[in-house]
Amino acid sequence: MGDATNSSATRIISADREFSIRRFFLQWEWMLVAMLLIINAVNVSLSPNYANFNNIMNAMRDFLDKAIVVFPMAFVILLGEIDISVASTMALSSVIMGISYREGIPMPTAIVIGLLTGTACGFINGIVLVKFPELSSMIVTLSTQIIFRGIASILLETKSVGGFPTWFGKFGWGKVGSVPIILLFTIVEAMFFAYLLHKTKFGRRTYAMGNSTTVSRFSGIKTGSIKLTIFTFTGLFSAIAAVFLASKMGSVRPDVARGYELDIIAMVVLGGVESSGGKGNILGTALAILVIGFLRYGLGMVNVTSQVIMIIVGALLVIAVAIPNFKESIGGANWYIKLTSIGKQFNKR
Repeated sequence: MGDATNSSATRIISADREFSIRRFFLQWEWMLVAMLLIINAVNVSLSPNYANFNNIMNAMRDFLDKAIVVFPMAFVILLGEIDISVASTMALSSVIMGISYREGIPMPTAIVIGLLTGTACGFINGIVLVKFPELSSMIVTLSTQIIFRGIASILLETKSVGGFPTWFGKFGWGKVGSVPIILLFTIVEAMFFAYLLHKTKFGRRTYAMGNSTTVSRFSGIKTGSIKLTIFTFTGLFSAIAAVFLASKMGSVRPDVARGYELDIIAMVVLGGVESSGGKGNILGTALAILVIGFLRYGLGMVNVTSQVIMIIVGALLVIAVAIPNFKESIGGANWYIKLTSIGKQFNKR
């Protein structure tokens, strides 16, 4: 009895997995690093001037307005949901901001109105999905995608609004030293969302909901509040991206950001966030932003058409989805072989 007591007292239970070098280097993030190195090597071969620091900074400026939406979209997909209305939210937010300024509202106030517009769009998506959980997020956000873009078209028709103050252009083109302001903002944003996902209860509950919303709800997690918060955040950051995009373009139109949602979702999925929810991280998402961004930039340097670029991005997406499933199927096959071998040995005895 004494031995049993001492034995149970010294037993250690740990949830941490033992470190494995093989498992560490088989992580999807290393594949993304390899892709990024290959893409940059090809870009350098296409243009010797590509490796210039300023050229790389300018290349990043071209796709970082999408990156601003990618991080909150990662949370949406971690839930097992999707939001395909983000590009239309960007369009509507920028149009409302532009019209506000045209009607005589000071530019800082017009920016706030644009941000509130995007936040309201995200809130609408979230509240509909919370109040009607039987509805698919794809159908809901497809509907709002059409509605938001339609409202923007009604308000501005085929016209554009420009003539913004000179200081507004610094959002898109300004630099701190040699580093673009939009890059600094994106880095801070990535750090914020990484902390939120990996170091807070909110992030852990997001993972839990992605694995099972029902189990999470019965565990006491306020699933509705979390879902509403995430979709509202996505709307807000879509509007922030719209501000940077409008600043870079110098004008707003109802058709801005058309097709952006495809690249944004592609970056999230390529980054290793599973579409079924519950698995993924911010590091992989950040690497995927760079992979697709520099891939588009490099292909653009050799005048590859946008249709071909879409095909290549789509192929990367298929690879991103197929490889984890392939690894699981191989793992399953290995377990089957091991169990069969054990069974045969047992029968021989």
